[in-house]
Amino acid sequence: MPQHTHTAKQAAIAVIAKLRQEGAIALLAGGCVRDELLGLSPKDYDVATDALPEQVRKWFPRARVVGAQFGVVLVRKYRHDIEVATFRSDGDYLDGRHPEQVEFTTAKEDAQRRDFTINGLFYDTEKNEVIDYVGGQEDLRNKLLRTIGEPTKRFAEDHLRMLRAVRFAARLGFDVHPDTLSQIKQLAPKLRAISAERIAMELEAILAAPSRGCGWQWLIDAGLRGYLATSWSDDLSADRTALSRLSFLPDEEIPVSLAFAAVLCHLPRTIVNQVCHELRLSNRLTSDISWLIGSLPEAAHSRRLELADLKLLMAHPRWPELVILLNAEVSASGQAMSVYDELIENTRHIEKSAVAPPPLLTGDDLKSLGVNAGPQLGRLLSSLYRAQLNEKVKDRQQALAWLERMRNNQDDK
Repeated sequence: MPQHTHTAKQAAIAVIAKLRQEGAIALLAGGCVRDELLGLSPKDYDVATDALPEQVRKWFPRARVVGAQFGVVLVRKYRHDIEVATFRSDGDYLDGRHPEQVEFTTAKEDAQRRDFTINGLFYDTEKNEVIDYVGGQEDLRNKLLRTIGEPTKRFAEDHLRMLRAVRFAARLGFDVHPDTLSQIKQLAPKLRAISAERIAMELEAILAAPSRGCGWQWLIDAGLRGYLATSWSDDLSADRTALSRLSFLPDEEIPVSLAFAAVLCHLPRTIVNQVCHELRLSNRLTSDISWLIGSLPEAAHSRRLELADLKLLMAHPRWPELVILLNAEVSASGQAMSVYDELIENTRHIEKSAVAPPPLLTGDDLKSLGVNAGPQLGRLLSSLYRAQLNEKVKDRQQALAWLERMRNNQDDK
């Protein structure tokens, strides 16, 4: 029999049905309600309920507790993970990120502790109606991002909400309420108290999205740009150039490496690495960002490069991103587009199979011909492969002849 697939929404509705069957109140909550009302596709569906975590686990024996202190349980349904959270009110936030204690309560009180009005909505799937205790529907209609309650209190509770405000405003194309924006500007230095990993996660989401230009502008306007990393100092002129560079990137989701390279490529490599280290980016991501920025000058002067250098650039996994980055840099800086056109022309005729061909001779080949293991063997292999890429050595016989000449030349010295 064919296997029926269920959507995440159907999975959440099934979870809600079970909770109600057991006598609990259960509603869709937060971002999924917001996105549904905006005609967007939610990434996930969350459920809020008056059932206690232990009750949820009793009714869903295979559920996993992922936030015991906050009443959050992960229920697996139709191969989807549905987050089920008990209605709660939060105590004091002493670390600027997490409440010290929570109290399980009602949907109305639960809405009051959330960040922005557009994220404080619930949806009753049985009655097919929105439950709005915070004015979120009106703000959705007015395309306005506003905190629930006093902005000072909301941002003091969780400083990361300032970056979330930027992400939501950019992604949704909303304005930020003047009171909300004013408090972000005033409290921007508090961002330094947030872990680098959390800042990086929000920044990645802002810069990789199609709305990255709007997000970058909000970071500047909200006074947050200078507090992303201590080694990444404010420079309005450079930030405006970065904004222009971002505007020339594809109007779609892009790799994070390309996004970071676009806003960091005016900086020296040492500073770039410091910023990446401070943001706790992975070694792989840091390496990719560093390669893109370091390779940009070579790509911009492709006519000066040997064929081998061009092929080595093209062989890198981030080569497509380098081409895009060069186009953005040339366009943003007002350079002649011939710089970009030359790179395309110089690489257009290089066959894909010729970019990174297998070496004509290996280390074992050289050892069998009497070359001792060590630095000399490595240098010979590197030089031979470069000659191969430059198409000066085209087959194994020519490679052996090349090796013989090189060894004779060394013997003559």
